[in-house]
Amino acid sequence: MTTLFGTYQLGDLTLPNRVVMAPMTRVRAAAGGLATPSMATYYAQRATAGLIVTEGVQPSLIGQSNPGTPGLHTDEQVAAWRPVTAAVHTNGGRIFAQIMHGGRVSHPETTGTRPIGPSALPATGDVFTPTGPRPAPIPRALDTAEVADHAQSYAQAARRAVDAGFDGVELHGANGYLISRFLSSNANLRTDLYGGSVANRIRFAVEAVSATVEAVGGARTGIRLSPGGTFWGVEETDVPELYTALLAELARLDVAYVHLEATTGTEVLVGLRRAWPGTLIMNPVLPMAAKQTGRDDADRWLGLGADLISFGRAFIANPDLVERLRGGLPTAPVDEATYYQGGDQGYLTYPTYQYAA
Repeated sequence: MTTLFGTYQLGDLTLPNRVVMAPMTRVRAAAGGLATPSMATYYAQRATAGLIVTEGVQPSLIGQSNPGTPGLHTDEQVAAWRPVTAAVHTNGGRIFAQIMHGGRVSHPETTGTRPIGPSALPATGDVFTPTGPRPAPIPRALDTAEVADHAQSYAQAARRAVDAGFDGVELHGANGYLISRFLSSNANLRTDLYGGSVANRIRFAVEAVSATVEAVGGARTGIRLSPGGTFWGVEETDVPELYTALLAELARLDVAYVHLEATTGTEVLVGLRRAWPGTLIMNPVLPMAAKQTGRDDADRWLGLGADLISFGRAFIANPDLVERLRGGLPTAPVDEATYYQGGDQGYLTYPTYQYAA
């Protein structure tokens, strides 16, 4: 029987357990998108996870979604990340950088330039800016000749990630950001080779992953997906067909893993598990839903065929989450007011479990 605390071989990495720390935006980077000493402490505190996936890291300035997020597109950013990866490795951990191109989920106040996307359609809702929430702007639709450059930006960031000491990268293909928007049936209205049919709508994702595999190898490349997700106003009308086709292409690239969110029904997700021959990380609870992932959710999905289970918010307030899950110990509640406020409060101030004397 597969257990959450058994070892797992992920490429060249031996994971001591099947618990993955999911990527979570915390907006604690310094000016210029630089990682900080506090970020090194934060991730090192959680190094008992089988694998850590960082917050979304922008691969270019135009790819930045939120203010206060880190990047991997300058030499200075690479240098700033090295103490972070070293701290995690010193504590016995393994860490992938999530490469996140925000696409239309951005604002000129954040990046100094107009956001881009497959079509000139704004995201639904307000986006974060340095001066507060603002309505999502209308992005500039990419010319066909430009699309390949943005696919390559993931690969360029991946090279920098490896140079910074990361064990690999996860492409953010979920939640309405750039890759997800190309997959969408309502936010991608292109009539060229990147829009319309399923084969065309998966093309950008496949090109981004292919470029990354060529840059750093399949064993160092994963991707996160949100089948049927509606974040930032995206819709997908043909989820099983779309993602089965995408998984078939990813299988040919021999990537390290696919990371699925529970954004559609269990029957569809189990079907995708059967269609995917490689390692599957499952995030069992809809991101930002009222319920957080718990041990019962993890065990259920291990029984349904997932190889690894990712936990998000539970890791914020519980740096020792693996030990708490293993021992059946209670988990501490998270202070939502400190998710994005900056500073060390609500970031480095959560203690490990305190046993009674």
